Amino acid sequence: MDATDRKILNVLIKNGRLSYRQIAKRIGVSVATVMNRVNKLEHDGIVNGYTTTINYDKLGYELHVLIELRIAKGKLLEVEKRVATNVNVLAVYDHTGISDCTVLARFRNKRSLDVFIKELQTFDFVEQTHTKLILNTLKEGPMLVR
Repeated sequence: MDATDRKILNVLIKNGRLSYRQIAKRIGVSVATVMNRVNKLEHDGIVNGYTTTINYDKLGYELHVLIELRIAKGKLLEVEKRVATNVNVLAVYDHTGISDCTVLARFRNKRSLDVFIKELQTFDFVEQTHTKLILNTLKEGPMLVR
């Protein structure tokens, strides 16, 4: 990974819809260089896909929560995979600390959040949940590559 690769990645992070020609113009290299580098970044698994950023608040998903789970008996991965299948779940992280797993999710209303939490509490091996309502998001998104 060199400076040109980092420049290409940073342009893609800001706008993944740009053409190879537009990227080449922005960073001062040939279109062929951009095409070859992007293909290599994709092949090497550094670029895993292209996506759209959604404003969930405008779609009515105004409740943004972090739910910490404590999971028993070494069943962490099993529970995480099950939780990850829920349509409201944006991310599932396992980590160190008092809890074992944190779920990032969005809901349209308190009722749908309540149903989800109560469902989590019925899962085998989920010992405890701790829900935090996110009030404001100051930064969210990818970091630039240095």
